[in-house]
Amino acid sequence: MSKVFTLSEVSEHNTKKDCWLVIGGKVYDVTKFLDDHPGGDEVLLTSTGKDATEDFEDVGHSTAARAMLGEYYVGDIDSATVSTKTTTAPPKQTQLNQDNSGFIIKLLQFLVPLLILGVAFGVRFYTKSSA
Repeated sequence: MSKVFTLSEVSEHNTKKDCWLVIGGKVYDVTKFLDDHPGGDEVLLTSTGKDATEDFEDVGHSTAARAMLGEYYVGDIDSATVSTKTTTAPPKQTQLNQDNSGFIIKLLQFLVPLLILGVAFGVRFYTKSSA
């Protein structure tokens, strides 16, 4: 039977010398893998102290990466100590007035070439008449 850890016990292992992760209800000691992780050790260190299952799944790890987890398995997590789902709202983005900015862009696309053309004719006229 495997050892059962609480989330607070696992979250104590959050350094480069001692790094544990919770993925899929299981606890993994990934300390030896930190230097070899393709995404760098910082990616793993930021996933400590919480259920990192979603982080692991979002990246889309290969079957080889999933198979490697077995090497680092140390026990199971006490599911009562892990929150079921943390909902974080995405940061609010300011809405630009698309109608107004679209009009300005179209106006500039029309006026800038006319301005360049006018300057070119002005320079040509000025250099011709002064010669």
